[in-house]
Formats: sequence, C-alpha cells, structure tokens
Amino acid sequence: MSSAITDFESLKARLKATWMAGDFALIARSYEPGAVDFVQRLNLEPGTRVLDVACGTGNLALPAARAGAVVTGVDIAGNLIQQARYRAEAEGLSAEFDEGDAEQLPYADASFDVVLSMFGVMFAPRPELVAAELLRVCRPGGRIALANWTPGGFVGKMFKTIATHVPPPTNMPSPLKWGDEEVVRERLGTGASEISITRRLISFDFAFGPEEVVEFWRVYYGPTNRAFEALAADNYKQAALRADLERLWSENNEGTNSSTHVQSEYLQVIATRS
Repeated sequence: MSSAITDFESLKARLKATWMAGDFALIARSYEPGAVDFVQRLNLEPGTRVLDVACGTGNLALPAARAGAVVTGVDIAGNLIQQARYRAEAEGLSAEFDEGDAEQLPYADASFDVVLSMFGVMFAPRPELVAAELLRVCRPGGRIALANWTPGGFVGKMFKTIATHVPPPTNMPSPLKWGDEEVVRERLGTGASEISITRRLISFDFAFGPEEVVEFWRVYYGPTNRAFEALAADNYKQAALRADLERLWSENNEGTNSSTHVQSEYLQVIATRS
C-alpha cells in the first residue's frame, strides 16, 4: 500500500473521529430554527424523496419528514446517526438513517428528488468526489440544496482563528471553499442546468455569555474539541486559543452580558440537476 493511500486513510479516520467527538447534537440545537427555515424555503411536497447528506443529528432530515417527504439521512459518524434515529422515533416520524461516506454514497443513480446538506459535505476531504456523488444520486430535474459557511462569515472566521493555533491538514482543501460562489459553480459544473446562490444569515443562541460559549464548544463541538486536545501538552497555547475565541465571540455578540446571540453568514446553493 502506497504512503499516499495510507496517509489519506489516516486523514479519513481522523475526520470521522473529529465529528464523533463531543456531542454535536448540542451544537446543532443552537441553530435548529435556521435549519428549519432552510427546509421550509424548499417547499417540499409530500412524497418527495429527500436525501440529507452528512445529516448529523437530523437538523434538516426531521423538518423534511414533518413536511411529508420520504427522507433518508446519511452520515460518517455512527453516533450522530443513532441520535437522528432516536429523534425521529421520538416524534413518530418516518425517516431512514444510514452510516455512510459523502464521497461514496450507498445509493443508486437518480434515487432522490432533492439532495440536501447543511454545513456537512463541505468538510469532506475530496470535494470533486462529493460534487459528483450529489449529482449522481439526484434525478434529472431534481434539486441539490446546500448551506455552506462562507470564509468571511463568523464561523469562517472561527475556523481561521483555530487554524492560526492548530494548522489544518495539508492534504485536503479548505472546507470554506464551498462558501465561495465561483468555486461552487465550478464544482457542480455541467451537472447542474441552473444554480441559484444566496447569502443568508443563521443565528447561534445561548443562554450564557461568550466565555461560557467557548467552553461549551470546546467540550461539544468536534473540531474545537480536537483543536484544544492538540494543544493539551501546552497550557499557554491552549490559553491563547481560548482567548482568541472568546474575543471573537464577544466582538460579534448581539446578546446581553448573560446571553449570546451571534449571526453567521452562509451560502445557500440551490442547483437543478441537468
């Protein structure tokens, strides 16, 4: 086995472990209303076959199921899939959830009318494969709907802040390129007959201040959790990362001293499959 293949398999394993770290459900809950809004704008009709790729704990899959769609969710992190199943069962919703890779989806060609992903597929290491798979499983005339963090939005700035302390992997492009309009159009290419792109805001809301929010994300959000873990041997470096993140949350906070309300820009991409 070549060293390149070995290195890539190691990268994939680390990425999977990152998203299984912490408890992403608690992070997803903080912007759940914005996820519901995203689905509602699609005006899904009952019976629409929907695939939520990198579905996490079901922020898009569940409101789609509530609208009467026939929903399947897929994610690389098995613990998130389990939580999504539990949430669907608790609401009595009909939805299937599978463990799988966005770069190699376990579904036949043209299986779905609408393919969704919110802040999900943008983190897969090979975007050209992801784009090809999104197009492949969507039927001709169907829609691909993506929500991707922009480089200049709050979350984009948060990832850049973390990267100054913990350099990201060198063998994958920045996930934030999915938030660049020109790059998205190039990646979907001739597979889409029409692409509509809109910049939107989504809110993070917490009933505690920015310092507590940083600690909350350190514990529960996989990428932040792993960034702090990478600096575990150096208290000074950990403190520097924490200080920079606290400054970023505080400077962008529109809440009170005892609450946090931060808005982050994302790119809403709606593509029609050729």
